[in-house]
Amino acid sequence: MPSQRRIGLTGGIASGKSSVGRWLSDHGIPVLDADRYARDALAPGSAGCRAVLERYGTAVASNAAQADKVELNRQALAEIVFSDSVERRWLEELVHPLVRQVFDAALHELERTPTVVLMIPLLYESGLENLCTEVWVVYCSPEQQQQRLIQRNGLSAQQADQRIEAQWPLACKCLLADQIIDNSGEPDAWQAQVLGLL
Repeated sequence: MPSQRRIGLTGGIASGKSSVGRWLSDHGIPVLDADRYARDALAPGSAGCRAVLERYGTAVASNAAQADKVELNRQALAEIVFSDSVERRWLEELVHPLVRQVFDAALHELERTPTVVLMIPLLYESGLENLCTEVWVVYCSPEQQQQRLIQRNGLSAQQADQRIEAQWPLACKCLLADQIIDNSGEPDAWQAQVLGLL
């Protein structure tokens, strides 16, 4: 186990992980963001992007003149993977190892930093909890998740539910967590709790 404090920050989609991660970053703690690394893994011209285009073709391609500049239509890709567990597993098996490589490199660079946050939405689902010395789960109710997703992403209730159901239930993550950050009340009410945990 590493001597540095590695906080695994996770939760469910739209539970408030990013808000907590931004707050921690604003307080000078390096935050390694799995979502950002996953986006980079599918950037135009990357091996990940080419693999996705090979599998789904023009159904997930945004218009571009040159092949190496083709961007993925992430909304179209999301429609495919959130409605088919086989396709979601395929995409995860493509992206997760690439994200893990970036994490390993970033942790090596930060090895002398006393505290690092690993913000990983699918921490338990992808078996990355062993990278952490402790795990914080950001919690809100499933109804709040749905409501926030509909507002934030302009999804239908059915689309929001598909995305929520693609992850482990928050209740399961809470059972495994070292700390539960309650984000079900007033906005930013969790800040005092996080400050105390630091």
